[in-house]
Amino acid sequence: MEPLISFLTTPFLGTVAWQWLLFLAIVLAILAFDLGVLHREEHEIEVRESFLLYGGYFAVGMLFGLWVWFQMGSASALEFYTGFLIEQSLSMDNVFVMAMILGFFGIPRIYQHRVLFWGILGVIVLRAIMIGLGAALVQEFEWILYVFGVFLLFSGIKMFFSKDEGEHPDLTQNKMVNFIRRHFRVTDDLHGSKFFVRLPDGKTGKVVLFATPLFLALVLIELADLVFAVDSVPAIFAITQDPFIVYTSNIFAILGLRSLYFALAAMMHRFVYLKYALALVLVFIGSKILLHGLDIKIHAGVSLGVTFALLTGGVLLSLYGTRKQAS
Repeated sequence: MEPLISFLTTPFLGTVAWQWLLFLAIVLAILAFDLGVLHREEHEIEVRESFLLYGGYFAVGMLFGLWVWFQMGSASALEFYTGFLIEQSLSMDNVFVMAMILGFFGIPRIYQHRVLFWGILGVIVLRAIMIGLGAALVQEFEWILYVFGVFLLFSGIKMFFSKDEGEHPDLTQNKMVNFIRRHFRVTDDLHGSKFFVRLPDGKTGKVVLFATPLFLALVLIELADLVFAVDSVPAIFAITQDPFIVYTSNIFAILGLRSLYFALAAMMHRFVYLKYALALVLVFIGSKILLHGLDIKIHAGVSLGVTFALLTGGVLLSLYGTRKQAS
């Protein structure tokens, strides 16, 4: 019994092991409930169900934030909520990219939840690696935070003044897709909800394993998440350097956003001013960490309030500006 207690109370990345295990248990439980109960039978997810799913994931995230408040203090909870909000907002563009990828491979709506669900498992692992590396860098080289600050500042400015070209990347020229097609057997057609299928090889006639377009879509969605994480992970490290808060806020936000995909994918064209709000959030966060170097500290509650105000303003202004499109 003593070895178990010793293990559970051993700090890992600044937080005792039992808190990490509790978080992982919660995530695995809700994923098991999602796949094993709510989506045991595959079906098309409509907008109403998408909002209900998001509401459930959002509620779990908010309740976890309350637990952080009581367990770790109000400052940590405010940092969690700020990171939770920032990650959901910065990942909004990822919804458009996911819709583009699923559309390119012709993935029917009935199978899209399967791709997004298994993609979450990849995100859990990849984000853990990225955040672990980020935490190690910050701990070893404190000045790296100011590099994050400058990066976020210039990323925000670039985003604010960038123009929408209205053109989509040509996925037929995607290097990863071409690499997989060259080095692995890939079917041209879907085979239900299967990522892999056994079929006769055209040359030898032997039954061998083929990947399906569903698997290609999953790989590209995982790569897209890595690209978007380049902005979002430094943004949350600029709010807090606690790996537990960074990681948990990231994962809860992504869980919610993936469930909201089916509602947002049809509405993304209406968030025309959200880009500018996100750009201002990046500029604010980057400026905050640079000001910290000048011994000017911005309270976590102020950070949460400013972030919420900017994003809410961007969403409301967008919906008002595109109200005629909805009628």
